[in-house]
Amino acid sequence: MDAIPVTVAGAKALEVELLRLKGVERPRIINEIATAREHGDLKENAEYHAAKDEQGFIERRIQEIESKLSRMQLIDVRQLTQDGRCVFGTTITLLNLTDNSEISYQIVGEDEADIELGKISCHSPIAKALMGNEEGDEVTVKAPKGDILYEILEVQYI
Repeated sequence: MDAIPVTVAGAKALEVELLRLKGVERPRIINEIATAREHGDLKENAEYHAAKDEQGFIERRIQEIESKLSRMQLIDVRQLTQDGRCVFGTTITLLNLTDNSEISYQIVGEDEADIELGKISCHSPIAKALMGNEEGDEVTVKAPKGDILYEILEVQYI
């Protein structure tokens, strides 16, 4: 299986979620199943079936996180050569050359991506277009609404 690139913050978030699922959610759902069993006939017990469904979701998520953690390639952007190039983990400030607006993105792993927080997946079209380029370069991003031309204003290794 392929290695999964993850930032330090992304790895920490996965570890925290795994601890919560194992230490809080798993015991809670086991108690809910036991309580629902006490209500009698399991065939028509909606609480029991809902709890079992949730238990399945929790167990699948635990397995998924454990798999990702075992395959992760931890990348600490602060340890990389800071040569102004766009690489995994960097935060890039862009100037949209069409409307002169500025926007910043951090290139992160798939699990960490959250456009509302300015974090884009390393597999996204914009991240792919930026990777390997450096401050001052102009980059064309193929977007659904048409090509967008950006200038890379700053690359931060934070």
